[in-house]
Amino acid sequence: MIIEQIPVGDMAVFCYLIGCEETRQAAAIDPAGDTERILALLEEKKLRLVYIVSTHGHADHTCGNRALAARTGAKTVMHGLDDDFFTSAEGRRLSEAFGLRSAPPAEIRVTDGDRLALGALSLEFIHTPGHTPGGMCVRVGDNLFTGDTLFVGAVGRTDLPGGSLEELLKSIEEKLLPLPGETVIWPGHDYGDRPCSTLAEEMKTNPYITDFILDK
Repeated sequence: MIIEQIPVGDMAVFCYLIGCEETRQAAAIDPAGDTERILALLEEKKLRLVYIVSTHGHADHTCGNRALAARTGAKTVMHGLDDDFFTSAEGRRLSEAFGLRSAPPAEIRVTDGDRLALGALSLEFIHTPGHTPGGMCVRVGDNLFTGDTLFVGAVGRTDLPGGSLEELLKSIEEKLLPLPGETVIWPGHDYGDRPCSTLAEEMKTNPYITDFILDK
C-alpha cells in the first residue's frame, strides 16, 4: 500500500493519497486545496485517482473536491449526514464564514460499516459523529485516517454547529478504542508533536482518552 501524507492549505490540514501498488488505483482523503500539487504527486507515483473521500464536510477539508474531481473524474465520497448538512443553506453559510466554498453534493454517500474496493485494498468507513454529525474515520488495513475525530494528543473541536464533545468521546470509546493498539493514526491536521501516532500511544498519552474515557 502507498500512503502519502500531504500538508495543504492555511489550516495545517493533512491530505492523504492512498494507493494500491498492484492496480495503481488511488483515493485522496480530504484534498483541502493545492490541487496542482496533488495532481503532480499522482503523476509522479503513476496513480489513477478513483475516489475523493471527505472525512467530514467542513470546507477546510473539502475545498479541493470540486477542482480535483473535475481534473480526474474521481467520484466524491461523504457520509450522508454531512452531505445533507453541508449542501444546505446553513452548511453553505458555515463554509462562507471560513472564507471558503462548500463542496458539491457527494456522488457516493456512505454510512457506518460501508466499504469501497480500491484495487486490492478495502476502504472501511467508520461513523464517528461529534465533530460533525456525519464525521467518519477511514480504515485501510492497519491504518486509520481519523480526520478531525482524533488528533495526535487531542481531538477535534466541538463548538461548531452539529458538534458535541459527549458524542465525540463516545465515538472514540466505542468505535476506535476497540481497534488493535498497533493501528496507525493518521490525523486530519498537523496539530501534534508528530505527524502520526498509534492507537496504543494515544491511549497512553492523549488526555481526552486518558482523562475523559479511561478514567471515568
